[in-house]
Amino acid sequence: MARILIVEARFYDHLNDMLIKGARAAIKAAGHEAEVITVPGALEIPGAIALAEESGDFDGYVAIGVVIRGETYHFEIVAGESARGIMALTMDGTAIGNGILTVENEAQALIRADPAQKNKGGEAAEAALALLELRERFAA
Repeated sequence: MARILIVEARFYDHLNDMLIKGARAAIKAAGHEAEVITVPGALEIPGAIALAEESGDFDGYVAIGVVIRGETYHFEIVAGESARGIMALTMDGTAIGNGILTVENEAQALIRADPAQKNKGGEAAEAALALLELRERFAA
């Protein structure tokens, strides 16, 4: 049984709740256990995952958050840099599913977050589990 850490940047409570619900369901369906921690924002997710990975307490990670485009350049920085940080960790062998939604508006986020619709939280959990399996396969 793998221990999966869901790291969420809680800003839009209702959207995060749906993403986490989907992620937890996918992890449970695969026979694994999940824990959730909260960080201030999407930019802090890669750092939190790196710290957790150093602890050796978790086998894989799911990044959860929602970044909605606003009127400033901040959207591009948060969306790009959080993805870059997650990708850098993944390239170092950390099993991470990226469930950070980067959308134009809340309507798009609702469709993607809802487990009954696009279920991006569940998909991110499945991606983390797939990478975990690959890491174990190639470690031999």
